Amino acid sequence: MTRIVLTALLVLGEGAMAQTIGGNTSPNQPGPTTFQTSTQLVIETVVVKDKSGKAIEGLTAKDFNITEEGVAQTIKFFEFQRLDEIAETPLAPLTEPVTALQKFPHSQITPEPQGTSKYKDHRLIAMYFDMTAMPEGDQIRALNAAQKFIRTQMTPADLVALMMYSGGGVQVLQDFTADRKRLESILLTMVVGEGEGFDESPADASSADTGAAFGQNDSEFNIFNTDRQLSALQTAARMLGQLSEKKSLIYFASGLRLNGVDNQAQLHAMINSSIRSGVSIWPVDARGLVAEAPLGDATRGSQGGQAMYTGGAAIAAQNNFQRSQDTLWAMAADTGGKAFLDSNDLAAGIVQAEKAISSYYLIGYYTSNDALDGKFRRIKISLNGTLSASLDYRQGYFAGKVFAKFNSTDKERQLEDALMLPDPITELTIAMELDYFQLNHSEYFVPMVVKIPGRELALARRGGAEHTLIDFIGEIKDPFGTTVQNVRDKVDIKLTGETAAELAKRPIQYDTGFTLLPGKYKIKFLARDAETGRIGTYQTNFFIPNLNKEEKRVPISSVVLSSQRVNLRNALYNATKEKDRATAMASDPLVDGGQRLVPSVTRVFSKSKDMYVYLQAYEPGAETIRPLVAFVTFYRGQAKAFETAPIEVSEAMNTSVKTVPLRFSVPLDKLPAGRYNCQVTVLDPTSQKAAFWQAPVMLVP
Repeated sequence: MTRIVLTALLVLGEGAMAQTIGGNTSPNQPGPTTFQTSTQLVIETVVVKDKSGKAIEGLTAKDFNITEEGVAQTIKFFEFQRLDEIAETPLAPLTEPVTALQKFPHSQITPEPQGTSKYKDHRLIAMYFDMTAMPEGDQIRALNAAQKFIRTQMTPADLVALMMYSGGGVQVLQDFTADRKRLESILLTMVVGEGEGFDESPADASSADTGAAFGQNDSEFNIFNTDRQLSALQTAARMLGQLSEKKSLIYFASGLRLNGVDNQAQLHAMINSSIRSGVSIWPVDARGLVAEAPLGDATRGSQGGQAMYTGGAAIAAQNNFQRSQDTLWAMAADTGGKAFLDSNDLAAGIVQAEKAISSYYLIGYYTSNDALDGKFRRIKISLNGTLSASLDYRQGYFAGKVFAKFNSTDKERQLEDALMLPDPITELTIAMELDYFQLNHSEYFVPMVVKIPGRELALARRGGAEHTLIDFIGEIKDPFGTTVQNVRDKVDIKLTGETAAELAKRPIQYDTGFTLLPGKYKIKFLARDAETGRIGTYQTNFFIPNLNKEEKRVPISSVVLSSQRVNLRNALYNATKEKDRATAMASDPLVDGGQRLVPSVTRVFSKSKDMYVYLQAYEPGAETIRPLVAFVTFYRGQAKAFETAPIEVSEAMNTSVKTVPLRFSVPLDKLPAGRYNCQVTVLDPTSQKAAFWQAPVMLVP
């Protein structure tokens, strides 16, 4: 698929929209004085054992002393988590047959109220399957090990959650539960889904790194595959951090190799997030016990050269394998877990993590240091009196960090995390419209319009000019999760005079577009105010029909409703260079005579302006263009409120699909304000076919 060069515009929205989301408060008027304060609850899980290694029970909050950077802290939350011997006995093996689900479920880690423990006296085990780090054989081996544990080795104290990373984001397939049948049904579904949507990592270590987490290429985002895998682990740790109990994350992967120092920052960020969230990582190498041929096997091509004869190739392969295990060992050691390597009984790795969690004390305090500086704070916990015991606990944590203190790496990581989250972020309000227009017999142009209320964007003064900086990222995926198109822009809009004040009460619109084939797609779009760090995400599924197969109706494009035309040269922001503008204008069907029709995303129109209606009809294969008749009708309820005079069009554009453009300018001043259904009708008297399109609209004074 060829990407069309297009113009991306950022413009002020129509006045009608401003009346629905804008306010009457001037941005220059001082608002009420507000005072803000923040407190941070720090949770510690403390294992107390005597000299013989037996857990010590019966202690109270008064028996513990906690200091943070040498400053004594007051314990506000205290609880003992007991995993008794009865709970350690495995449950009876499952004997009933379990069937796979029809599709992957969508769940989330349900948070618990602050200061409470939702899963008291239970062991929390999260099984995390990194499908991008395992070929199909290792995937099946890991899933079989998880099934074995659930069927024969789970105990009454165990609660298991299932998580999966397949390249597009971390999916929570099941929240913590003791329902073994439900867990096994999901695992069977993952086995059935083998090769259907999982992003397989190439087995050849020399393969080029061409993947993209969100559709970006590495030259555009400067993020490697390993960074994305570590970032996904960081996202999973944050999800689990909503629970105060001790958590074990079983990480199934076929090794994880760092690319020198390039991935060190993301590795440290992932480990820090796991420590803050009380998550210990237990990596399980899904490759099992490996015996490699000295010169490689049939899964990869020969490297050639002298290394084949000097032993260099075998040494390089062994070093590469060892480095992939070293990363697993490091992340386990730094988070309190243990790596399970070089064994074919992968289920034993899960049991190893299970047995490591015994009875412990849950202690919480509100830190006396409320500075959000991102610095590491050391914690020391001791017992009062002369009681001799060993204490195992987290030695410190990294404080939160405000957006103003983010460096460039932090800001990039924030975007990574936001796009990986399955649920939308609504700090910024986003509305979106997607349309499609046929370009030729196989390709369609898909313009995208995103609208953001201008009052939600922070304005600052730099160099004497008002400006707002916005990051835009968008990606389109097919049903298998493969990214087919993407866009990224960082827009610095400089505003002066009345325009800056106008932005505070009017929306802005960002326009871009893609070239796609017919089919089903999913789009996820992110906008971030780079001055404050506020983010908004928008995700939806859409469908592009194959109009070449339309036989019963007149094939038509999407219908665009608008009340605004923008001169391309007068836009507040233009993403394309001057030399590309002519190409963009020729490619975009919404551009006519140097002006671009701006779709009304919310379909709210002012009676003082005309409504512009634009669509295209197609007559592929026709030797001569058949005249088409079209008109626009407004319905209020079941009654017809207004209808335009029919127009007849018999001229087509010079395209392979004989594109017939249909344009209307509808006056709205005689219609009462209120809600209507707008219907566009296209008739082909020759073939006696018709096409109808309808959508609700709102008219305001």
